[in-house]
Amino acid sequence: MLDSNYFHYSGKKLNCENVSLEELGSRFGTPLYVTSTKSLVDSYHAFERAFEQLPHFTCYSVKANFTLSVIRTFAELGCGCDVNSGGELYRALRAGVVPEKIIFAGVGKKSEEIAYSLESGVLMLKAESISELQMIHRVAGELGKIAPVALRINPNVTAETHPYITTGDSKEKFGIDEAELPAVLTLLGQLPNLRLVGLDMHIGSQIFDPEYYVAATVKLLALFNLSKTMGFAIEFLDIGGGFPVTYDPAKPATPIERFAEKLAPMLLAAGVKVIFEPGRYLVANASVLLTRVLYKKRNHVGKEFFVVDAGMTELIRPALYQSHHEVQAVTRHGETVVADVVGPICESSDFFARQREIDAVDEGELLAVMSCGAYASVMSSNYNGRLRPAEVMVHGAEATLVRRRETLEQLVQNELF
Repeated sequence: MLDSNYFHYSGKKLNCENVSLEELGSRFGTPLYVTSTKSLVDSYHAFERAFEQLPHFTCYSVKANFTLSVIRTFAELGCGCDVNSGGELYRALRAGVVPEKIIFAGVGKKSEEIAYSLESGVLMLKAESISELQMIHRVAGELGKIAPVALRINPNVTAETHPYITTGDSKEKFGIDEAELPAVLTLLGQLPNLRLVGLDMHIGSQIFDPEYYVAATVKLLALFNLSKTMGFAIEFLDIGGGFPVTYDPAKPATPIERFAEKLAPMLLAAGVKVIFEPGRYLVANASVLLTRVLYKKRNHVGKEFFVVDAGMTELIRPALYQSHHEVQAVTRHGETVVADVVGPICESSDFFARQREIDAVDEGELLAVMSCGAYASVMSSNYNGRLRPAEVMVHGAEATLVRRRETLEQLVQNELF
């Protein structure tokens, strides 16, 4: 989405804050991720304002964008982190997040990852099965520690979103089924190396209707009350993330305040601290993918193609989820054309837009694929021997390189003949 506060035209030129994207493309090359620091900061403050009446703790979901400078920006604002692997934990710690503000999630933690998190002193590990609880208990015993754990509950609420990003119903792999909780709580009484500190849920991503959260929270609160009757002192209720953002201006996201209006009164009554895990909400519209038009072509039926130097290796969401991203010309033109914007990858799914009306740019000019802050660079790959792009963060009139472009040597540096 084109946001006048962060990405805006000055005359005919598209800027990030006060920096020309055309200048950044010339200086750092393309493809290039460009992130607005102001957007990150403003999104965090907007989220905090929405829930300010509720005692809560916000943990940025690192899986959305694990660039160190992005994580550090949130850490400096007082935000914690939600991590899903040993690698994400390492990144969060390297970025300066204190371990007491990190929660370790994930449905398939390895024993060494559990040990790493316990030795690091994270706030809690979120367990998603009885077998995982038993593994955490064993590892904690070997380390001579009491592991703080939360139970991720699957509330069997099916939210209306893309099937690949729904996580809260019984068909999916995530969490402990709500019906199993009494048996799990009984088991916890037999595992002395574990201390139950929280209950957690996460029902999916890009959820526009707050009522799905309401339905899941009703179930979570009932299980919270059950745990109290069984003698457990729960310190945290974790509502997860999944709050929506606007990718397509024709489908604006529900304001975060609508979610707060529904959820805050329910959660206040519980009398415990609430944890939120926004990821996409904080970063999605903070970045663009800058790409250069290599070739223009037209086939025998008159279909137009703009072939650009970025592709699904830099932004896989259109190929994976059929998701919409706005495409803006870095230099405005007086006329438009209906065309497909496609990448150089050897897959028919390698596209950013199909039959989209865009500016009639020339070969060699730049396009900005908008809303690339979440699940773009973090899901990039070396397919087709591609080099991962450089990343730049903008703060006002300053642009800083925060990730160098990969080299050919780095493509093979871990391989052995």
